[in-house]
Amino acid sequence: MSEPRSAFEEYCEAIFELKEDDLDVIQARIAERLAVSRPAVSEMIRRLAAEGLVTVDAGIVLTERGLALAERVVRRHRLAERFLTDILGLSWAEAHLEAGKWEHVLSESVEGAINRMLENPTTCPHGNPIPGSGYLLDRDLIALSTLHVGDQFTVTRIPEELEFTPGLLDFLEDNAILPGRSGVLTAASPDGTVTVKIEDRTIGIGAFAGARILVTTS
Repeated sequence: MSEPRSAFEEYCEAIFELKEDDLDVIQARIAERLAVSRPAVSEMIRRLAAEGLVTVDAGIVLTERGLALAERVVRRHRLAERFLTDILGLSWAEAHLEAGKWEHVLSESVEGAINRMLENPTTCPHGNPIPGSGYLLDRDLIALSTLHVGDQFTVTRIPEELEFTPGLLDFLEDNAILPGRSGVLTAASPDGTVTVKIEDRTIGIGAFAGARILVTTS
């Protein structure tokens, strides 16, 4: 590949994650996710297509090669996040930033060792599936903001989109809005803001996050 390998990896990863979150894979979203200009995205998509990593005839779609590359990078990122939080005790936000570096440099042997140490985890700390683990996304999950007052819920997944919102990972972790934690919706505003009670604490959650935090109900 003529382009630095990490650049191809970053773009394939972004396309994979947008698709995973059921978002339209368009150049504007890629530009926003990677914090680059739209002309830069347009040029890179052209190069990715030339390398056989994407097709653009019916939207931006990863080819078989592009998907394999994306899955490898995403797998290493999410394994690294799990290692950095579970073993080293880093915060979600710190782990996310560090994993963004590790995903490009981990060898297969180190990746395998981390996986064994963690006893084959199936998701990252935020509930997103680790490619190759056999875990499948539950498409029946619902957004927190769609619940009614009094509904009980269990946090299941924090989509990648929220990981790129400044300060949000720290907020969610500090307030125990974590996969596996249960709570109850105590209030809802017309603007989409909700209030929940988790572990005897009451937390207000803005409309943007509330519409994206995925839960199951009981």
